[in-house]
Amino acid sequence: QLQLVESGGGLVQAGDSLRLTCAASGSAFSTYTMGWFRQAPGKEREFVGSVTWSGGNTYYADSVKGRFTISRDNAKNTVYLQMNRLRLEDTAVYYCAAQYGIRQYDSLYDYDYWGQGTQVTVSS
Repeated sequence: QLQLVESGGGLVQAGDSLRLTCAASGSAFSTYTMGWFRQAPGKEREFVGSVTWSGGNTYYADSVKGRFTISRDNAKNTVYLQMNRLRLEDTAVYYCAAQYGIRQYDSLYDYDYWGQGTQVTVSS
């Protein structure tokens, strides 16, 4: 099992940068694909990006491609989401999630463990 705790959210202005951190505790972190999802008020939770167990492959939603970067440090049991050039529409609660095995990387239903989320608010 994994326990996931996100941090780093906050209130920023459009165009600013923010880095989210997801710290994992438990066993075999390095075997999990890690994903980031977000949920805006009144909307469904959506895929942001993911990174494979080795960090060798990353995938992004079109809406964040070129602005957000996912990375992981398996020695620290940590995954990061670097968010640059933030937009108003990036405002949401951001969730870290872990997926065991090779499954659909952008489906929230294929993730096994979730953090509690961290709020990101982008103002004009």
